[in-house]
Amino acid sequence: MKKLSEIKGAIFDMDGLLFDSERLWDSLWPICCEKMDLPLPPDSFYSEGRGMAGENYECLVRRYYPKTDVPQIIHLLWELSEEYFSKGVPVKPGALELLEYLQTENIPCIVASSSPRNTIEQCLRNGGLMYYFIDIVSGQDVKDSKPNPEIFLLAARRLGVDIHHCLVLEDSPNGVRAGHAAGAFTIMVPDILEPNEEISELYDACYRDLFEVKKMLQTRKSQE
Repeated sequence: MKKLSEIKGAIFDMDGLLFDSERLWDSLWPICCEKMDLPLPPDSFYSEGRGMAGENYECLVRRYYPKTDVPQIIHLLWELSEEYFSKGVPVKPGALELLEYLQTENIPCIVASSSPRNTIEQCLRNGGLMYYFIDIVSGQDVKDSKPNPEIFLLAARRLGVDIHHCLVLEDSPNGVRAGHAAGAFTIMVPDILEPNEEISELYDACYRDLFEVKKMLQTRKSQE
């Protein structure tokens, strides 16, 4: 494991990591399907799509709904997200404490999430976390979404930090795949999906919540 002194930046996913929002995203699909008179997707759709956006997500939706206007589905989903996310989403345990600790260590933080930028900003403002991040990278800023590493590589450039000296904090398998492919020190904090054997080989560490991540960083600093 890298020394804390080697970590120069932290890249945070949002949905399922900073906010308990994955279940909210899942709840929007039945509403979307009802409005468009479509059958509900199977469970495999949700697990495959976690962390995806853009063309990757559209390809996934097209695979499950080959005879449907996919851009219309995505547009409706984004509209619903603006409405429902505006009501507020719970902050995940330990998020504020970890961000405060990283701030005291002068480690700059950035969000790299597949969600639309306005949704990310809305969550950060409502949750009181905007102050801790120097920038946001959304799914709209990259061509290929997770598991492609593009979003994390862009986030590292915006931090001005080599990706090999960045922490990537993720909850989803696609996010872990992207963090590993980028070359970052990748920490998984599982939300809905627990890591399987493949994912366990890709992350550098796995913790139950962000409190444990903070404790690990504090412990490692005291040992250096």
